[in-house]
Amino acid sequence: MPAIRIYESALCCDAGVCGPDVDQSLVNVTADVRHLQGLGADIVRHNLASEPTVFAEDETVRGFMRLVGSKGLPLTIVDGVTVAAGAYPSRVELLGLAGLGEAGAEPTSRPDLGLTEAKSGGCCGGSTSCC
Repeated sequence: MPAIRIYESALCCDAGVCGPDVDQSLVNVTADVRHLQGLGADIVRHNLASEPTVFAEDETVRGFMRLVGSKGLPLTIVDGVTVAAGAYPSRVELLGLAGLGEAGAEPTSRPDLGLTEAKSGGCCGGSTSCC
């Protein structure tokens, strides 16, 4: 099965609900990655803030960061080959990259992860948001 790695900019949380504004692309990719993991896909997200050494250890990511910098993230790599930069692949695209889906087969619904409403205090707790 292909190894899918998603390298993200420095985030205080991967869910997309930091602070008062919800980042729908992060909510979507969180649900999509969990869905693929549930199907047995080899897919992992890496956050620049919490895993900087992972970025430095991968030659493809290191070269990308040297040329483009963090403004070009997210970066999606499958088996060492860059397949997307600057935006997250859709669930259908991820399923295809993992060899698990049929092209054009949109999911009928996304699981409710409870991430669609901003929580008071942000994702990191406390009375102020962290982002």
